[in-house]
Amino acid sequence: MAQNDEFIREVDEEYRRDQLAKVWERYNGIIIAVVVLVVAGVGGWRFWQYRQQNLAQEAAVRYEEALRLSSEDKGQEAQGALENVMKQDSGTGYAMLARFRLAAELGKQNAENGASAYDALANDSALPAVWKDLARLRAAWLRLDTAEPAALRQAIEPLAAPANAWRHSARELLGLSGLKAGDMDYAGRWFDQIAADRETPSALRQRLAVYTALVAGGPVQATQ
Repeated sequence: MAQNDEFIREVDEEYRRDQLAKVWERYNGIIIAVVVLVVAGVGGWRFWQYRQQNLAQEAAVRYEEALRLSSEDKGQEAQGALENVMKQDSGTGYAMLARFRLAAELGKQNAENGASAYDALANDSALPAVWKDLARLRAAWLRLDTAEPAALRQAIEPLAAPANAWRHSARELLGLSGLKAGDMDYAGRWFDQIAADRETPSALRQRLAVYTALVAGGPVQATQ
């Protein structure tokens, strides 16, 4: 019985080898082509990954240099460096960071120029919604002293919703807009929301004490 099983196994193996030989004889060209394509594809993917990593590292160096220039109050040089990052690193995340930083640099020199740069970011359909919201918020901060209160509130109130990532800054901005307009009820409503939110940052809670005192004091009366 054992010899019979061994014979059947040998016949079965011989049959499979014969079938494989026939498949190879008939399709060897296709098989080799597929193998070559797979190897080339893997090699190309590895090269692309390596190239992207190098590009990201180079972009990081250029971006850090721009930040250094900004910290040294070399505004014009910092702007040039940031523009260079935007031009050379459009395929990396540093290009977006450079656009935000450039808008901030422009805002230091002229609030409306900076706000306009943030507007361009807010209207860029390629950006994720969370970054577009941040751009709207930054633009509104720069326009706090010049924008009509109604227009500013219309733009920023949606960002103060409980689920929004930037709600804390949005609520602070809306409260300050109320203080500036002398609308203490409006200001107090947003400051109350800041106080009630358990996730309000500690630094904002410290400022909140000043804000609530201003609300309690009422509108400042102009004197002749």
